[in-house]
Amino acid sequence: MTFVQLIECRTSRLDEMNRLLDDWVAQTKGRRTATHALVGKDRSDAAHIVEFVEFPSYEEAMRNSNLPETDRVFQGLLALCDGMPAFTDLDVVRDERPAEETVRRFFAALTVPGELPPLNDLLDEDIHSHDPFNPQDTLGLDNARAEYRMWRAGFDLAFTIEDLLVQGERACARWTGSATHKGEFLGIAPTGRQVAMSGTTMFRFGADGKIAETWWQHDTLGLLQQLGALDELEQ
Repeated sequence: MTFVQLIECRTSRLDEMNRLLDDWVAQTKGRRTATHALVGKDRSDAAHIVEFVEFPSYEEAMRNSNLPETDRVFQGLLALCDGMPAFTDLDVVRDERPAEETVRRFFAALTVPGELPPLNDLLDEDIHSHDPFNPQDTLGLDNARAEYRMWRAGFDLAFTIEDLLVQGERACARWTGSATHKGEFLGIAPTGRQVAMSGTTMFRFGADGKIAETWWQHDTLGLLQQLGALDELEQ
């Protein structure tokens, strides 16, 4: 279970505290077990500092606490704080990741049987899509949906998300896709062949949480080779 430690203190020496934490991170490189750390300053009380430190589990947090460098940084922290810092140990019982969920829903919507969903709950009306497969960028929801329909008409797509990273307003998915060539695609008559393709897609989200821009990279040449479209060129 994910574990978070909440640390609160009062200090007017935030710059020194940041340097102390930077030194600790450098000293514990490769041994620190925290996966995410965030320091915040109270807008209504500049001396009130709050740090959130996330660990994969309580046990990993204890391993981190037992590092000799952790005790030294704590002693340095005491010297910079007005009074004893307060520690709160939290087991995470709910962890919402809206951007990650949106990406997963997007790939699921591309492969849903039947008619392509409207996608207006996932994509911005003015979505901008970059894809080296196309000579020009695709602009607008209607054009994006037309492009997705073109792929769906040729293949019964299935995606597996291998990795998904989210940072701020952007996300990156590394995926693999498999399909049967069931319909005409780029003038290639349906072959019934099983094909596979891998790629990555970068997403940028708008202020409303919808996907506003995408960048696609995929092995189109490998796909055409699997369809036999390059056979004549190779002879």
